[in-house]
Amino acid sequence: MTTRLFYDTDCSLEPLAGKTITFIGYGNQGRAQALNLRDTFSSAQNVTQPKIVITNQEDSYAKTAEQDGFGYTTNWAAAAAEADVLFLLVPDQHQPDLFNSHIAPNLKETACIVVASGYNVFYKYLNFTSSNDIVMVAPRMVGASVRSLYESKQGYPCFVSVEQDGTGQAWPLALALCMAVGATKGGAIESSCREEALTDLFAEQAIWPTVIAVFREGYKLLKELGCSDEALVHEMWLSKEPAEIFESAADQGFIKQLVGHSSVSQYGQLKGSQEMDVSWLKKHFEHVAKERVLGGAFAEEFTAAEQKPGGIDGALKKLYQEAEKSKLAVGEKRVRERLGLKT
Repeated sequence: MTTRLFYDTDCSLEPLAGKTITFIGYGNQGRAQALNLRDTFSSAQNVTQPKIVITNQEDSYAKTAEQDGFGYTTNWAAAAAEADVLFLLVPDQHQPDLFNSHIAPNLKETACIVVASGYNVFYKYLNFTSSNDIVMVAPRMVGASVRSLYESKQGYPCFVSVEQDGTGQAWPLALALCMAVGATKGGAIESSCREEALTDLFAEQAIWPTVIAVFREGYKLLKELGCSDEALVHEMWLSKEPAEIFESAADQGFIKQLVGHSSVSQYGQLKGSQEMDVSWLKKHFEHVAKERVLGGAFAEEFTAAEQKPGGIDGALKKLYQEAEKSKLAVGEKRVRERLGLKT
């Protein structure tokens, strides 16, 4: 299936000219996208600059917004009422209550709501009116990279979608936003909140947990077979070889990067991957994709965890404590302390 890619030549900043653009949250993505947008309009010619409003609670992010020259307000309702375009960029678990209680009741009927994650839109946790435009502008990397790549005049991968076209002008506005934050320099990818949520949550709950489990169990077995913590830690990740492999995969291709390895390594990896029994993996992946993600089981579990005493932070603390008991974590801690590395 071929999807559309959008470049600078496909877009215009005009739909944002003179508008009030409110950022709800000045953290990971908020700061990067606000700065990129401001810089884009500062260098644009014959386009009226929009007004940028930063809304954040009193914390270090708010202080950063002030240092960056934006200033900020803690009045969510007033900022929402002023917005022609509203970026909703607080963490997913905090969005429903904040949006439904303080933002949605005060929005203009024609306001455009912008999300950087498909999570709450896909699961219908946000109360929109039919007259609003709902668009997704979702960079596929952390905010620091969104900013640094913009500053170096490079593009970065980004999903874009229109989830609701309340005004009939949502697509030109969505593309203007992509262009303003630097996402169309490398080609913004047409997607959807469903696709973004499915791919993102699947990677987080199927692919990377499998990687963690493989490393953990591999470490445990080789330790039992007499390998030292020092040898295992360096062989498996501390040498940064896995990081170099993934970087080569991005540069050369997922399979083609193998030619940079020895013949023994190439043969072992290709032969092993082709002969491995993956029936259990397929079953697990289908469970995650169909039941936990698309079926909503994970979202329900995550919401329930947030509502318990201690919230998500408390749940994460318990998960980290359990993970740190593994032989891998214990062995790495000893090696890092011995080498004087940060633990």
